[in-house]
Amino acid sequence: MSPFLDPAILFFVFGLLAGGLRSNLEIPPPIARFLSLYLLMALGLKGGFALAASGLTAQVSVSLLAALGLAVVVPALGYGLLRRFLNGFDAAAIAATYGSVSAVTFITAVQYLDTHAVAYGGHMAAAMALMESPAIVMAVLLANMVRQRERRAAGLAPDAAHPAPSLRHILHESFTDGAQLLLLGAMAVGIITGEAGQAAMKPFASDLFKGMLAFFLLDMGLLAARHMGDLRGKSPWLLAYALLGPLVHATLALGLAAALGLPPGNGALLMVLAASASYIAVPAVVRVAIPEANPSLYVGMSLGLTFPFNILLGIPLYVGVAQRVLS
Repeated sequence: MSPFLDPAILFFVFGLLAGGLRSNLEIPPPIARFLSLYLLMALGLKGGFALAASGLTAQVSVSLLAALGLAVVVPALGYGLLRRFLNGFDAAAIAATYGSVSAVTFITAVQYLDTHAVAYGGHMAAAMALMESPAIVMAVLLANMVRQRERRAAGLAPDAAHPAPSLRHILHESFTDGAQLLLLGAMAVGIITGEAGQAAMKPFASDLFKGMLAFFLLDMGLLAARHMGDLRGKSPWLLAYALLGPLVHATLALGLAAALGLPPGNGALLMVLAASASYIAVPAVVRVAIPEANPSLYVGMSLGLTFPFNILLGIPLYVGVAQRVLS
């Protein structure tokens, strides 16, 4: 099936068009929240059932380590590049956004692999969970360094009245995020219950999945269309980064997958994770931890350009390249 004939993708395109036409069509926020939690729960269960069947093999460990390495390298490279034409706070926020991951992009890629009968390891859901937090921690530390440097340059003492969030607080916020906890909890349930649990949960975790994803992507299309306006008047360099950055990050992941001998399905998902950008977890933390950064940049870029690019073009591209190079 062509990706453009996939019902879930077509609903995303429909959402983009409806949003572009300024339609009053909308998915109530509580329903959108439920859909996102359902998708994460179903994905965690699928990953847990797969891990229960395969066990913790060497390939699983290598894939998780590769994901963790990318979660450090991608934001570090991004910050170094973005700092050339942005202030330190915006550079750190955008680096965190592109160093972290988009769960919806990953879930869409999993559905794409299922539709095209490409095998992959359920442990890649754990890889997604591992990749969410390192970029956030790095960005907060970088922003704190910028903040202290600016105060020293201005001859000011550290701001005792408004201290920066502690590393412990940031780690707590990152690792106890409800969505991430649900994903890991569902994965644990899948591992514990195994084949019997998979049979019992099949109507919930498998049969409903495609329809729920289509409904959620409709909402994401509407949301993405609204955020495209945030990019008006922004630097062409930022627009280029939003489109070319994912390709560079996916290429890094492909090289790592080839070096480690990962199979095509796992390599494709590693590429998707490296190429995706967070628009939920990172903004929630960054708005508190780095209030100096401009949300219209890091949210507008990730949701207005990178997310639609990956959903419509990136996922088929990454999977096709991974199958050619890693087969």
